[in-house]
Amino acid sequence: MHTLLLSDLHLPPEPSPLRDAFRKFLEGPAREAAAVYILGDLFEYWMGDDVGLRDHGAEAKALRTLADQDVKVYYMHGNRDFMLGELYATAAGFTLLEDPLKLDLHGVPTLLSHGDQFCTDDVAYQRWRRVSRIKLGQSIWRILPESLRASMTAGIRSRSTKHKEWNPADIMDVNEVAVQDAFRAHGVTRIIQGHTHRPKDHSYDVDGRQCTRIVLADWQPGRCEVLRVDEAGAKRIPIAD
Repeated sequence: MHTLLLSDLHLPPEPSPLRDAFRKFLEGPAREAAAVYILGDLFEYWMGDDVGLRDHGAEAKALRTLADQDVKVYYMHGNRDFMLGELYATAAGFTLLEDPLKLDLHGVPTLLSHGDQFCTDDVAYQRWRRVSRIKLGQSIWRILPESLRASMTAGIRSRSTKHKEWNPADIMDVNEVAVQDAFRAHGVTRIIQGHTHRPKDHSYDVDGRQCTRIVLADWQPGRCEVLRVDEAGAKRIPIAD
């Protein structure tokens, strides 16, 4: 059996070809896997599980159907959907994971991560990341009226867009020292991540060990892709949209 990994679909709340492609993936190739790992940013934004169950109920239902067919489904928060909680996870039938997660993936010690924690050159974002993960703040957010959360979410998304426009693109990519530190700290030879929207396989020599960092593809019309991992290795698989 094999494992499938994906990230950064950024599914909107309104109907879209990407939502259709994800549903077809869950109803087709995903059913042949032993496990599916979603490494964050499945959704474009997340205002709370109450809104998510309404706007993305179809995805929850399709994920639950997959899980009910004995395919293990795991979910790791991204920078867009870090507020996704147990209510949605229970409805969707998946297990929430800590970031990063070390595991033996078909015989290879592997670290899974959304990947944003490696982008240490983006100091402003890392500051926001720390603040936004404070549990008390998240609890307060969840009880705010939906209209207020919607307004605040729009403001956050606007500032994020401006931040990307005003800063060099390389700042928002990973810091290579941070990546090599992760290889050392976790004792792995493979890292699989998303976030940067720069799908590529990177090779490293870390203290004499040959290591690989695999960046998952973000989904776009005409390019929907998952990573298939088994004992033979890792291979990118296109998904029809």
